[in-house]
Amino acid sequence: MKQALLDGQFICVLEIIPRQSSSSTSAHKKILRRGHLAGWPLFLSFSDRVGLHCDLSPLEGAAALGDPSSSLLHFSGKDRERIDLLLYLDEMKARGLSQLLLLSGDRLPGHHPEQSPVHYLESVPALQIARTHCPDWLLGAALNPFKYLEEEGCAQYLKAQKKILAGADFLTLQLGFDAAKHLEAQTWMSTQADTKPMLACVMQLTAKRATGLNHVPGIVITKSMRAVLDRELNVSLSYADTRSFERLGLQIVGLQLMGYAGVYVSGVHALDELIALEQVIGRYRDRISSVADWMELWLESWEIPGAPKVCFTPESASWEIGQSDVKASHLEQLRYTLLSKVHHLFFSRYGWLSKAFGWNVTRPFWKNSTAASALHALERAIKRPLVGCDTCGNCRLHDTFYVCPETCPKGLANGPCGGTHLNRCEFGDRECIHSVKYRIAKSVNQLPLLRQSVTPCIDARDRRQSSWPKWFKQDPDR
Repeated sequence: MKQALLDGQFICVLEIIPRQSSSSTSAHKKILRRGHLAGWPLFLSFSDRVGLHCDLSPLEGAAALGDPSSSLLHFSGKDRERIDLLLYLDEMKARGLSQLLLLSGDRLPGHHPEQSPVHYLESVPALQIARTHCPDWLLGAALNPFKYLEEEGCAQYLKAQKKILAGADFLTLQLGFDAAKHLEAQTWMSTQADTKPMLACVMQLTAKRATGLNHVPGIVITKSMRAVLDRELNVSLSYADTRSFERLGLQIVGLQLMGYAGVYVSGVHALDELIALEQVIGRYRDRISSVADWMELWLESWEIPGAPKVCFTPESASWEIGQSDVKASHLEQLRYTLLSKVHHLFFSRYGWLSKAFGWNVTRPFWKNSTAASALHALERAIKRPLVGCDTCGNCRLHDTFYVCPETCPKGLANGPCGGTHLNRCEFGDRECIHSVKYRIAKSVNQLPLLRQSVTPCIDARDRRQSSWPKWFKQDPDR
C-alpha cells in the first residue's frame, strides 16, 4: 500500500470487521487472493473496537488470513493508554506488519459523561509515538470534512494539519455522501505545504443502513436522502438495492476524478459483491471524463418521482471552507483574559509571585504521600470549579486556551473527534469544547497554535496528582 501511494496508483482498501466466523474468513481469503478491484490494487483493512465485544482484534483478524504484509491495521485509542500502543506496535513488528491507521475512536458503548471518565489515547500524540518507534512505517489518520458550522469544520482541518505534523502519511475521510465536501477537502489539501494522499470512505447506502447510520456520530444522512431511499424501497427491495449499488460504483468513479488517492470501501463482504461492483465501475468509468459530467450523473442518481430534490447538507447549516464570521462571546473572551492573567502571575516562572509559588510547591516536603495528597486536593478544589479540572497531573490549560481537555468526555486535547454535529459533542449533552477553543483562538489571533502545537498525551501514572510541582521543574522556555 505504501508503494502504491508513492507511485500515485489509485487504490482500494476494503474494511473488514474481524469476527470469529469461518465463513467470513473464507470470503476474505478469496478477496485477498484476487487482489484488485477494477484493475486497482486492493488491500484489506482490519477495524478496531467498532463492533460487538466478541469481535476479534485487528491483529487476530490479520492472523486468521496469514498476516498478509499488505494489511492495514487500525488502532483505536478508545479506553487505551500509551503502553497499549507500544505493545501493539511490538506485536505488529513481530509479525512483519507495518501499516497502521490511528484513530481516537467513537464513544465507548454504554458510557455516559456523568460516569467515571474513559480515557482515550488521542490520535495526534499516538501518531507521534508510532512515528518515533516505527519511522519507516505507513501511518494514516482520519479527517471528517462533513461539517456545516465554521467552528467544527475549521477545527477538523486544523487538527488534520496537526496529524500531518505528527507523522501521518495519508488521511482517510469519514463516510460521507456530500460531493461538495469531498471537493472542499481536496482543495484544502492542495493548499498545504506538505500535501498527503487522501482516501475517501464509501458504502452502499440502503434505507436500512441509513437508519443505522443515523446513530453513528459524524455521519450526515439528511431527510431528503432518506426520502429518496424510502421511495426506492417502496418500489421494491430489488430496485432499491440496484439503485444504491449503482450509486456506490458511481461515487467511486467520481472520487478518482476529484483526485483522491483511493477509496476505503465499507460494507462489501464477498467476492461476488466485489465483482459486481467492478462491473458498475467499469460502465461509469467508460462514460465519464470530468467532474462536471460526473456531478450531473451523481445528482441524477438521487432523483426519483415522488421524492423531494435531494440535499446533502443539514437544513439548519451550510458552512463552506473560507467562510468566517464567528467570534468568541464576551463571556468567553472575559474568561480567557482573566485565566491568562492568573496563569501569567502564578505560572509564568519569571515574575516574583510565580517564582515564589514555584519554590514553595517544589519543596521536598511535598513528596511525602500525605502532603502530596493534600496538594492534589488543593489544586482540584481550586481548578475544578473554574475549568472542570480532573487533575490529570500534567496541566495543559496554557495550550488549550484555558478550556480544560478533561471536560471533553474523551479527554481530547488536540482537536475534535469526527463525531460532532453542528458543534454538539458526540455525547449530545454539551457543545464540543474544541468549537469553544476555536472561537477563542480566532478572537485572540492565535489560530496557528491549533495547527502547530501538538499537546502530549497524559501518562496514566501522572493522574490524580498535582501538576504544579512538575510544571515548575520543566524547562522555563518550553
